[in-house]
Amino acid sequence: MPPDTDLHRDARRDPLHEWLAHAAAVLEVDPALVADLSDPVLDMVRDVAHGVVRPAGPMTAFLVGVVAGRAGAAGADLPGVEARVREALADVEDELRRRDGAH
Repeated sequence: MPPDTDLHRDARRDPLHEWLAHAAAVLEVDPALVADLSDPVLDMVRDVAHGVVRPAGPMTAFLVGVVAGRAGAAGADLPGVEARVREALADVEDELRRRDGAH
């Protein structure tokens, strides 16, 4: 039986959380970490997919995963990594707006 975490309680109500609980278990990822970061990551992917181009959403999630994995291997705080990635994405969006305004 899986541990009783927010992610596993949510999994009993919703296919997304059911999938995340299963994937976290298979990939040996702390379900509490997944529960804490799933909404911010989904929000980020939505914003990028709708603000840039759809394929940019999942590719950005991949890049964030690479950054988070590297930071985790170095002992960094993963929620802090997510905040730094959001700041970087905001900077990129600002730069894209400036470029669009220049044309």
